[in-house]
Amino acid sequence: MDAVKSLLEGYPVTLDIPVLWGNMDAFQHVNNLVYLRWFESGRIAYLEAVDGMDQAKFDGVGPILGQTDCRYRIPLEYPDTITVGVRVTEMGEDRFNMQHVVVSHRHGKVAAEGNGLIVCVNYQRGGKAPVPAELRAAIERLEGWG
Repeated sequence: MDAVKSLLEGYPVTLDIPVLWGNMDAFQHVNNLVYLRWFESGRIAYLEAVDGMDQAKFDGVGPILGQTDCRYRIPLEYPDTITVGVRVTEMGEDRFNMQHVVVSHRHGKVAAEGNGLIVCVNYQRGGKAPVPAELRAAIERLEGWG
């Protein structure tokens, strides 16, 4: 477990998830799409940690996934438990980048890593919107910036 902890250093939000039998595909390893779902679960946990899921709080402005990628490092299979780590690596006026990592407890290694570009949109009027100041401040606090 110390190997897992050290691989998650610098990720302020982590989420443990069991690998399910149903996560595997015909080739007897976790299907590639499942990793993206794990990234999503980590992103939601992060946004909940910074109170960023309540668009009404920000006058209808909220986050949406604009782009994602995943680099698969090792195949996973049942049984295992993974931990998803999430951190914000950069902030722009209307967007921020979230870095995701999936660590296998069974192997004590990084199984996958990727990024998600989160864009803020105004859900009432449509179109991009600046990252709300309150959300920006909450992310900066969680990340320990300044």
